Amino acid sequence: MQKTFVMSWSGGKDSALAYYRAVLEGHVPVTLLTMFEEDGSKSRSHGLPLEIMEAQAERMGLPLEIGKADWKDYEKEFISLLKNFKSEGIDMGVYGDIDLEDHRAWVQKVSKEADIEVSHPLWGEPRRKLLKELIAEGFKAVITVVDTARMDPKFLGREFTMELIEELEAIGIDACGEEGEFHTVILDGPIFVEAVPAVFGQVIEAGQYRVLEVKLQ
Repeated sequence: MQKTFVMSWSGGKDSALAYYRAVLEGHVPVTLLTMFEEDGSKSRSHGLPLEIMEAQAERMGLPLEIGKADWKDYEKEFISLLKNFKSEGIDMGVYGDIDLEDHRAWVQKVSKEADIEVSHPLWGEPRRKLLKELIAEGFKAVITVVDTARMDPKFLGREFTMELIEELEAIGIDACGEEGEFHTVILDGPIFVEAVPAVFGQVIEAGQYRVLEVKLQ
C-alpha cells in the first residue's frame, strides 16, 4: 500500500539509499527531517552545513525541516516534530539504519510516542551488498568525517568506489561505517535532478574527529 513519508535525512549514503528504496517501493516523500545543533550551525549526525543540506533537498524537490537541540533535548524535540508530521497527515517515517538494534529500538520508541509508522528499507541486509548497490545505482558518496581513534584522516575526501571498500576492509574497517568510524555526504545520484555543486575546504579538528569542510561552489 502506498504511503506518504518523512525521511530522516542525514545527508549521507545510508539515508540516501533508504530514501531511494522507499520511493521505488511506491511511497511518496513529503519532506526531509534533519536534526541540527542547537545553534543551527551544522547537522547533528554528520556535521554538514545547512546550505549543503538545503541544496540536497532542492535537488530532490522536497522541503527540508530542521529541528535544533542539544543531546539532552534531542529526543523530546524529535518526538515533537514527528507529532507535527503525523498531524499533517504523513503516514510514516523512513530511516537508514542497517543492523544496529539500539538505533532501531530508539526509532520505534519515539515513533510510538508520536503514533506514526516506521520503515527501515535497508534493515538486516548485508552491509557490503548495500554498498555495491549504492555504487551500481550511481550515487556519489564522499567521506567527510573520520573518527581518528579508528581510522586514518587520509580517507577524508575519498569517493565511494569498490576499490575504496576493499581498501577499508583490508585494514579491518567496516566499509559501511555503521559503528561511526566515518560519515559521508551524498553529492549525486538518482534521487537528485542534478549534482550538488560542492567544494571541499580545510580539515577541522573536533576532538578525536576530523571534519572536512563542505561548501557550495
